Amino acid sequence: MSDASALRDADPSLAVLDTLVSDIETVFHGKDRVVRLALAALLARGHVLFEDVPGVGKTTLANALARVLGLSFRRIQFTSDLLPSDVLGVSVWNPQSADFDVRTGPIFTQVVLADEINRAPPRTQSGLLQAMQEGRVSIDEHALDLPRPFLVLATQNPLEHHGTYPLPESQLDRFLMRLTIGYPHAEAERRILTESKGGRAPVDDLEPRIGPADVLELQQRVENVHADASVVDYVMEIVRRTRNAQGIRLGASPRGAVALLRAARALSLTRGRTYVVPDDVRDLAVPCLAHRILPTGASSSTADAHEAAAAILEEILSEVEAPV
Repeated sequence: MSDASALRDADPSLAVLDTLVSDIETVFHGKDRVVRLALAALLARGHVLFEDVPGVGKTTLANALARVLGLSFRRIQFTSDLLPSDVLGVSVWNPQSADFDVRTGPIFTQVVLADEINRAPPRTQSGLLQAMQEGRVSIDEHALDLPRPFLVLATQNPLEHHGTYPLPESQLDRFLMRLTIGYPHAEAERRILTESKGGRAPVDDLEPRIGPADVLELQQRVENVHADASVVDYVMEIVRRTRNAQGIRLGASPRGAVALLRAARALSLTRGRTYVVPDDVRDLAVPCLAHRILPTGASSSTADAHEAAAAILEEILSEVEAPV
């Protein structure tokens, strides 16, 4: 029996993480890695940017994740005329009380799907990203805390650029991970076709396995996951090389290094361990760093730039010796 399996058997709160992933895979087929990374992002108190073509299951994943975790969920469709108040909320004059009442917006939920975030104007984007960073929203003179836990899953289409407002580097850096889902393999797609009979969606049948308090407890446990000094050095060397590698104009910042290590702690917990191993860091280097570095002659928000950054990171990973 592996150390991770023994730990799961001894600690039911870790064993339930595998159950969560399995439940989500009953409606989001063939993407164990994506599900586990999205779960790790939540446990690391981060947010995810999905860059992918329409129709590969981003909404299904977000909805399924919220359901099995027992969290509230809302989807916001971003458009070019969307105002910050449409997302955050607004103050409305109440003639009976002769004062302004605050009406909160759809961001006041625990899991938010920000669909096609790059279609919203920069002012609306910045309002959302500020809420992601600070965990609170300012509506006129009122400062309101967002629900906890709080997870934003934002999407953008990498192939559609007409009528969009690309996220600048400083805002991309607010996302813990940038992920692609990709097309399903043949067997997974066969299951999707078999189950698509109309009527009630399969995701509606998912039941909560845990609740918000359990998620908050797991987030706190991530802070106690051990990262050996050699693993910290491994993270530092990977990040340092992004700043010096040929073909890179902008390397990863210290915030990127912190994000990579925090995500590695969370991923190790989803894998049934209370310590980080080099494979956790290696598996997260591209999701956590590729959107934080800028290849020479590329725009940060394009799919080509992300692919170029990912290729450079893979080369760095092949050159940096992992600790034993």
